[in-house]
Amino acid sequence: MITHPEKVLFPDDGITKGELAAYYEAIAPIMLPHIRRRPITMERYPAGIGTKGFWQKDVSKGFPAWLERIEVPKKDGTVHHPLVTDTRSLLWVTNQNTITQHVWTSRAPDLYYPDVCVFDLDPSEDDPDELRAAALVLRDLLTELGLPSWVKTSGSKGFHILVSLDGNARTGDVARFAHAVGRLLVKRDPLHLTQEFHKADRGGRILVDTGRNGYSATFAAAYAVRAKPGAPVSAPCAWEELERGEVGPRTFTLRTMAARIAEVGDLWKDIGNGKSEVRSLKSALSRITSDF
Repeated sequence: MITHPEKVLFPDDGITKGELAAYYEAIAPIMLPHIRRRPITMERYPAGIGTKGFWQKDVSKGFPAWLERIEVPKKDGTVHHPLVTDTRSLLWVTNQNTITQHVWTSRAPDLYYPDVCVFDLDPSEDDPDELRAAALVLRDLLTELGLPSWVKTSGSKGFHILVSLDGNARTGDVARFAHAVGRLLVKRDPLHLTQEFHKADRGGRILVDTGRNGYSATFAAAYAVRAKPGAPVSAPCAWEELERGEVGPRTFTLRTMAARIAEVGDLWKDIGNGKSEVRSLKSALSRITSDF
């Protein structure tokens, strides 16, 4: 049950908590395979996006007995992350005024073995052509390494590019691989790309952020709504759409996704399925250290 469905969460658009919950209920059959059993960090806005929200990792009280959680060690104790396993748990998270679910790159119980590697392209300036070119260059580099890649809008400023893994590499190895790819990408185009995290050091360049691959780091879930005006969605898209310039970081929204899904379905339905899609990092790691 959704409490206070009339609460307005997106004041400029009149989008209520009830409308947000209806979106997540409708998208659940497509969204759940991508987030199931990944530890969740909830980005919550109890008073709507016009007021500062907060991020919540730990669910130690006030949760229903049926909600699955995973106990994760931290420096001074443990964190109990909620796990989304079905529509009911997705809606429970939503009922906490969670607009965006941020998820790990691994799934319970194998938290030290990611099944995806994530690259987050974060532009310093609004230059769609430059951003699109960076995404395509990253795709081409991954292809050189024998790694098919998948792309989605961030729903914010950039794009997320994922590689589907076989789950045999540990978090540290995946993180080091991602950083090496980012370093090579920047080496090839230092004028437009950087690995400098602080905006003051970027010089207007696009950050190739590989930090999403560290242990307990998160990224916005596929099909998650972002806490931005217009309720943009982090939505899978096709590389051909990027090549044609048809898709930008905030192209898809809560109110347009129904039509989008009716037209293209889940473009990520095959991610992680089949030997042609899932890759081991072993050969790519050896190539990036020897051939490049």
